[in-house]
Amino acid sequence: MTRIAVIGGGWAGLAAAVEAVSLGAAVTLFEMAPTLGGRARSLEGSEPALDNGQHILIGAYTASLALMRRVGADPEADLLRMPLRLRYPDRDTLTLPGGPPTLAFLRGVLGCAAWSWPDRMRFLMASSGWTMRGFRCDPALTVAELCARLPRAVRDDLIDPLCVAALNTPASQASAQVFLRVLKDALFSGPGSADLLLPRRGLSALLPTPARDWLLARGAQLRTQRVQRVEASGRGWLVDGEPADAVVVACSSVEAARLTRDLAPRWSAIAGAFEFQPIVTVYLESAGSALPAPMVALRESATEPAQFAFDLGQLGQHPGLFSLVISGAAPWVERGLEATGAAALEQALRHLPWQRAPRLVRVLSEKRATFACTPGRIRPEAPIAPALWAAGDYLAGPYPATLEGAVRSGLAAARSAMRQSGTDATS
Repeated sequence: MTRIAVIGGGWAGLAAAVEAVSLGAAVTLFEMAPTLGGRARSLEGSEPALDNGQHILIGAYTASLALMRRVGADPEADLLRMPLRLRYPDRDTLTLPGGPPTLAFLRGVLGCAAWSWPDRMRFLMASSGWTMRGFRCDPALTVAELCARLPRAVRDDLIDPLCVAALNTPASQASAQVFLRVLKDALFSGPGSADLLLPRRGLSALLPTPARDWLLARGAQLRTQRVQRVEASGRGWLVDGEPADAVVVACSSVEAARLTRDLAPRWSAIAGAFEFQPIVTVYLESAGSALPAPMVALRESATEPAQFAFDLGQLGQHPGLFSLVISGAAPWVERGLEATGAAALEQALRHLPWQRAPRLVRVLSEKRATFACTPGRIRPEAPIAPALWAAGDYLAGPYPATLEGAVRSGLAAARSAMRQSGTDATS
């Protein structure tokens, strides 16, 4: 039986481990944290129970949804599916109806009463141009440069919030090419691809916990340890002395660079050269209060940090608990979490309806939430060395750092590792 070691128990590592087991491998999964899930997990011991950050899935995340089902989760029950709707406290903007994606997009833009008719026409013309060019552009362009001629209302209401939500990088710095690929897959890849999928349960219940139980039930070994060394051994590898026929390095890019520094110096240098963007999540509590919708968009500024607010009560999790999300949060992290939390609380008080004044519950920062998705960013390929593969949302590809990118990379790494080990990986 082929022995596969998977280093890292985030969504990429879990996908790799599940796929390898499904293909007949004996899998050992190494995770240095006490809780599986990486940057998308629930926090143990928190009261009320919190996630380490608010995550949104979309209908185009087909690999993630399929993996959830495979390990026994129920995404139809665990995720609230709703049409893409950017609703601000003072007005609605773009809402996409159901149906064929191109027609839905056309109907959504034409029906957006928040924009003038000339603005709607200019956005449709720009979108048609992106479509005719295959959603490709000069790779040196930023999103701000790509969209500079769009109406201000379209940029403020749609482009900027979608960019920072999807790429976790401000439009002035974000890769236009990656952004166009996100738009293509989300808005035009099939019916329901743009739907928002909001977690009704803690993030660990979506995949990490079911995947752990699924793996253990099928004989996989879980090691709670930080791997110190990977070294060659014949045609295979030793992971902290444990033999493996192939290894999937599914930890963070920083850890992957450390582990491969001597094995593959060039690959390690690329993986270790990333700059990162943080995400800050501010949790508020206000008993008896409710937002106008489960998710409400907010307008950020130099004094108001959050781009989105979520009503966790409407999502069936914690009545009276709310989360405010600050993506691309580097300037606010520099100011300090106390100042960030206070600014977000003031923003919420100013723009959202409350039965009683909310209190600050907790401010969480994921300092390396994603790599900075800037133009021309060089990203490492999945192959590192013979029978040594990487998996993670930072690898070369058309997508930004997303759960779907992590899952797809994990599945691909496991198939490649099994194929290289002489095992049929065609499933």
